[in-house]
Amino acid sequence: MKTCLECDEKIVGREDKKFCSDGCRNSYNNKMNKDSNNFMRNVNNKLRKNYRVLSELNPKGKRKTSRGKLLSKGFEFEFFTNLLQTKTGNTYYFVYNQGYLHLDNDSFMLVKKQQ
Repeated sequence: MKTCLECDEKIVGREDKKFCSDGCRNSYNNKMNKDSNNFMRNVNNKLRKNYRVLSELNPKGKRKTSRGKLLSKGFEFEFFTNLLQTKTGNTYYFVYNQGYLHLDNDSFMLVKKQQ
């Protein structure tokens, strides 16, 4: 007789069944995926925060701002979703459709990609 991988209860039903209930299956899988889920959750939270900061500072689609202003709102420059290289050699960093271009030491151009 097979036993549940989560609670060690006897399993009734199909021969290839691994868990006694959906609750045990969910609990087991949540434990197995906990580390990767926490990592992804933390990264997604940082991306969401960066998106909110860019959206708040750039309501009309194009605006200049400073590094200090971005940092004061909690922006983290290490977290972005994609890059856009222009023909002139400029690199735009995007968080989904909100982006920024580093202009000089303390200045950034915020842009919004039209969908």
